[in-house]
Amino acid sequence: MVKNAKILLLASSVALALAAILGMNARGVRAAGQQDGAYRQMDVYRDVLQHIQSDYVEDPNIGAVTNGAMRGLLESLDADSSYLTASDYKTYKANNGGKAQVGINVSKRYGYATVVSVVPGSPADKANLNDGDIIEAIGDLDTRDISLAMIQRMLEGAPGTELTVAVIRPRKAEPEKIVLNRVLVAEPPVTDTMYENSSILYLKPEILDHDHVSQVEAKLKAMPKSNNKKILLDLRDVAAGEIPEATRLANMLLKSGTIVTLEGQKVAKQTFTADPAKTVNATAPVVVLVNRGTAGPGEIVAAAIADNKRGDLVGEKTFGEGAQQKTFELPDGAALILSVAKYASPAGKKFQDDAVTPGTLVASNLDDLLAGDDSGSKGAKITGQAAAPAVSAVKKPEPRADDQLSKALEMLKAKAA
Repeated sequence: MVKNAKILLLASSVALALAAILGMNARGVRAAGQQDGAYRQMDVYRDVLQHIQSDYVEDPNIGAVTNGAMRGLLESLDADSSYLTASDYKTYKANNGGKAQVGINVSKRYGYATVVSVVPGSPADKANLNDGDIIEAIGDLDTRDISLAMIQRMLEGAPGTELTVAVIRPRKAEPEKIVLNRVLVAEPPVTDTMYENSSILYLKPEILDHDHVSQVEAKLKAMPKSNNKKILLDLRDVAAGEIPEATRLANMLLKSGTIVTLEGQKVAKQTFTADPAKTVNATAPVVVLVNRGTAGPGEIVAAAIADNKRGDLVGEKTFGEGAQQKTFELPDGAALILSVAKYASPAGKKFQDDAVTPGTLVASNLDDLLAGDDSGSKGAKITGQAAAPAVSAVKKPEPRADDQLSKALEMLKAKAA
């Protein structure tokens, strides 16, 4: 095939992607304007390809160049949008779910896979991975060159299989290579503790799925019916779960008001409001703890409580996730996973764009812990049962005072029940 024909074919593939992204429609002035803009960009892309193929220092792999361009095109929109090649999409569809994992929730930041949160007791937790750590590579593949959808699949696998990751931690220049064993990760049950002479009920779910939200509901219903009870909901590192369960949890503490909205270019605005019949406790003072590992479902609950003036938020700015995706299959077998709508707080702030900023900011002790941990964990091999270091032991930082928890308890003590 001659060069011009190759370039035309590649430009056509870009047009297909642009058509899906822009939702091009021949009817209407707006759609026509979008189409004109897309074709102008096709001309630019064609010219760039011509220069690459004719002037680059060596004969380029145009297929790889195009795949990289398509991936970059999608990731320029948001972290959750992905381009999957035909082979990637085949692998993606073959996933049957329920596979073993290493216990981390990931997204993309600065082009790399980033740890959003870690499941307590998981291999990732035993390797001392924390939210904010950058996964530079999985095996010998740079995560800059892998779509988020495929990164999430690569973290899964058969129980007992190994996963090698290169991790860049805060305040450490060199990546650490860590070998993790995939296991069937079980989310721990909801933690509940009574503080201040049993006047403050502390609740800590690790995930907002049906089972854990039902556990929270049961514990709220079991609260003694007295006038001095208060609630401390810890949503730090809560990034996984289901949106309907997040709205259900928020509704337990809200008698009225908007919980969350969803809207997109072609998705009509949906408003999810509190149902008083589903409220469990609408009067006890509430404080919610959040941090940079709070994402998605956790952010929905936190923002609903804050924006409806139902309680206070304490901690750090959250991660910023909350979009609805749709898959578009392309004629060549490739696919786009595209964000078609975004969730927003009752105040109208889109989580993916603005995250959630607590009214009372308290830094995490984690950075201090990491700064004081110089032991490192290079070459560490972590299994699902116990750490088996290949070079040096993985030293878990000694627990210290939880400033965020202390501040939340202080604020609740000062609130009139």
